[in-house]
Amino acid sequence: MANSDITAIPATAIEERHLAGTGPGGQNVNKVATAVQLRVDVLALDLAPPVYRRLRSLAGSRMTADGTLVLTARNHRSQEANRRAAMARLEELLEKARHRPARRIKTKPSRAAKARRVDSKKVRGQVKKARGKPRLD
Repeated sequence: MANSDITAIPATAIEERHLAGTGPGGQNVNKVATAVQLRVDVLALDLAPPVYRRLRSLAGSRMTADGTLVLTARNHRSQEANRRAAMARLEELLEKARHRPARRIKTKPSRAAKARRVDSKKVRGQVKKARGKPRLD
């Protein structure tokens, strides 16, 4: 899913701020606010409850208590490249949250597998026992 998810997000849900960036840019980094901080109101996205829970756990400390997701991009020299990077991060995070993990089906080891395990443990124990000092009885 390319940009279809980002276009589906209402413009009122995203707030974009520009910060003084760090990293590459030479003296330009001191003059121009190239870093981009996206603040996304997750509650305005109308996500299904399981998707919201997965997004909350994936976001971790990037999600505030009031449901705002804060993403900062400052890796590139230009503001536009940082904006694209932040949007891509947002899209990736939403895509991961929408993906429902496969349910784990519990299985039990067979009786033969349990027996093999016990037998190998007994053999290993005998090997270790044989390493001890010889007794002089």
